[in-house]
Amino acid sequence: MGLLSNRVERSEIRPGDHIYTWRAVYAYSHHGIYVGGSKVVHFTRKKEAESGSDSSNSNSSLITEASSECPTFPDCGFQLPDSGVVLTCLDCFLRNGSLYCFEYGVPSAVFLAKLRGGTCTIAQSDSPEVVVHRAMYLLQNGFGNYDIFENNCEDFALYCKTGLLPVEEPGIGTSGQASSAIGVPLAALLSTPLKLFAAGPLGMATVTAGMYCAGRYITDIGVRKDVAKTEVENLSSHLGRRHIEDEGSVNKRSEKPKTLLPMKRKRER
Repeated sequence: MGLLSNRVERSEIRPGDHIYTWRAVYAYSHHGIYVGGSKVVHFTRKKEAESGSDSSNSNSSLITEASSECPTFPDCGFQLPDSGVVLTCLDCFLRNGSLYCFEYGVPSAVFLAKLRGGTCTIAQSDSPEVVVHRAMYLLQNGFGNYDIFENNCEDFALYCKTGLLPVEEPGIGTSGQASSAIGVPLAALLSTPLKLFAAGPLGMATVTAGMYCAGRYITDIGVRKDVAKTEVENLSSHLGRRHIEDEGSVNKRSEKPKTLLPMKRKRER
């Protein structure tokens, strides 16, 4: 793997590796954990959502279509009914795309040099055996509800590799790809006052890029202080508690305030 690209050959990956492939002409990447035997465990939307008209469900639908006709592995596309975690062969995961390997434990300078989020992290990876165990455990037990910003495929792979999860209500998960998507417009907005003092277009671009890089750095899972190790066996209770809290906040917002009826005064005799 080089500084500009994490592309690898199939012969180079090992069980426990965090792999990804670019989709939609490099618009976004899809992530998973290679568990050996040309099989990948990754996270998408639950099966119930596949029949919906939302275009964001296309990722899950295409996986199912490809794996239902997979000539290589009879268990390709295995997915429990109420779970978004799926097991597919490497071919169906890549869908004719190139193979890339996510990097862990990179120096700060290397992290900042790779301007595209979702390719590396400063955080250290756990052992391959632990990583594969987490991925296979979550295949049987789920990883909660899919959310593009708070709980996506990269969040799944990052958790399998590090065991780190936000300990508070995140607002945004650990995904570097999601942070970058938010970081570009945010950097442009926050750097606007500073652009007034910048000398020409080059200075403006430099200020915006600096703000963007700083934002990516402080949201990296290897730097954040709001994450902690969570055992995979305790993950279901952690995700369940967060799900209940989310439902509770929705219910509170939907509740209408009760109208107090005026009390009738007693007639004085």
